[in-house]
Amino acid sequence: MNIAQAAGLLLSALLVSLPVRATNAAVEQLTVKVIERFPHDTQAFTQGLVWHQGIIYESTGLYGDSSLRKVNPQTGEVLARLELDPAYFGEGLARVGQRLIQLTWREGLALVYGLDDLRLQQAFHYGGEGWGLCFDGEDLWMSDGSSRLYRRSTKDFSLLEQVAVSLNGQPQPKLNDLACVGEHIYANIWKEPRLVRINKSSGRIEAGIDARALVAENGRNRDPEAVLNGIAYDEQAEVFYLTGKRWPTLFKVTWQEKQR
Repeated sequence: MNIAQAAGLLLSALLVSLPVRATNAAVEQLTVKVIERFPHDTQAFTQGLVWHQGIIYESTGLYGDSSLRKVNPQTGEVLARLELDPAYFGEGLARVGQRLIQLTWREGLALVYGLDDLRLQQAFHYGGEGWGLCFDGEDLWMSDGSSRLYRRSTKDFSLLEQVAVSLNGQPQPKLNDLACVGEHIYANIWKEPRLVRINKSSGRIEAGIDARALVAENGRNRDPEAVLNGIAYDEQAEVFYLTGKRWPTLFKVTWQEKQR
């Protein structure tokens, strides 16, 4: 074997091994640290959650009972509420400037409202189901219950990109409500007591977050639909807000390393 052949074999070996190392990179294991607890409406079938200037904006689901709400997080008081048409099932929610954008489950409509008055301004059409939604400062990111995230335009909701999400090299399905934080997207996994932190460029899950303690504390274990759902981020305080469908509590939290 001459020098050129040896160099070629070495380069091939490196190219083959690089993706393996990236795929097998350790997934950080975190858990939830509760900072404060606030009351939450147990009639709210929470689907989407947004924090902005001390107010929680909440999207609730179910046909005939879906709504868009403006809530005082300290007291749980609903300051304003807009009922959706009974034919619509409310889903994920995101704020873009002075607008709120609310997904619908199977209706293929993204409803756009004024932030202050919750008045409907327009609607965008999309294909497939709508689950979670968040805004990263430039674009919207949407989930549909699969293992994919969809980057969409804030102007017309057109599809810009699809990102496959994986955990240890395997597709991660059931991505639900979303929160955009810098280069990452946090998602809760439908009907599971955990969240994940996703690198939005690669789709790789870099951290798993154990939320079993919150699920146990909410006391709704007998209701199979009263699952963890609803994640919002307060950028100024660098804290998250978590709740669930029909949960009595809204949790203000941070993450901490999981004890082994």
